[in-house]
Amino acid sequence: MSSPEPFGARLRQAMDTRGPLCVGIDPHASLLTAWGLDDDVNGLERFTRTVVEALADRVAVLKPQSAFFERFGSRGVAVLERAVAEARAAGALVLMDAKRGDIGSTMGAYAEAFLDRGSPLFSDAVTVSPYLGFGSLRPALDQAVLSGCGVFVLALTSNPEGAEVQRATASGGSSLAQLMLDHMAGENAGADPMGPVGAVVGATLGAAGVDLDINGPLLAPGIGAQGATPADLPGVFGGAVRNVVPSVSRGVLRYGPDAVALRTAAERFAEEIRVAVGEA
Repeated sequence: MSSPEPFGARLRQAMDTRGPLCVGIDPHASLLTAWGLDDDVNGLERFTRTVVEALADRVAVLKPQSAFFERFGSRGVAVLERAVAEARAAGALVLMDAKRGDIGSTMGAYAEAFLDRGSPLFSDAVTVSPYLGFGSLRPALDQAVLSGCGVFVLALTSNPEGAEVQRATASGGSSLAQLMLDHMAGENAGADPMGPVGAVVGATLGAAGVDLDINGPLLAPGIGAQGATPADLPGVFGGAVRNVVPSVSRGVLRYGPDAVALRTAAERFAEEIRVAVGEA
């Protein structure tokens, strides 16, 4: 059996053809209410199907936040399984926002859940937390390469509480975030056009103050409702801006449930991002 196409190549192609945009699928209770839906499994399914049908054939990446599905138990997870399959069938890459982090066989089980092609939750990439030590991610990193998938590692997040860990000084004198980024760069060394290991770096941070040249994708949440704009991206990411995957959730989802309005909002963000990073 031939090896799968590497994630970095698939993501670059998707960004170049569909635009560098990730749209989050975040069915908050308040957002379901704003759409005129009940905060139950039926509302969850209608919301999710609307977003997938409106956007999966045109955006590069869809990013479901697993917690908003898990809160409804097995029926919510079943909605997530269908959404992942339908989004991928329509051509979008699916980034599962699960932020898993553990050790040994438990990390291996998380990797199988999201990165094994036989899993009903199989996704193109998953978010993970490295703060049990970068080496604890090895099962996910290895499974990602085997399956042609990606792993996005938390580095510098947009929540203010993150700084007490991420900006702390590691034993070598750099910040913990920089140490994690250095590990990611090592995993991606020699990959073309970019490697499978990405970093999560908030677009709201201003100048990041770290070396983001990891030869991998940079997921940038915070565009839209959290206050960052596409014009902020060059200032945060500098020379690595072409590898940035800006993520928008409420900035697009608030235009639902009208499918045309959702598409229009996503297309507007994608065009603003192209201009900001010099791809227009």
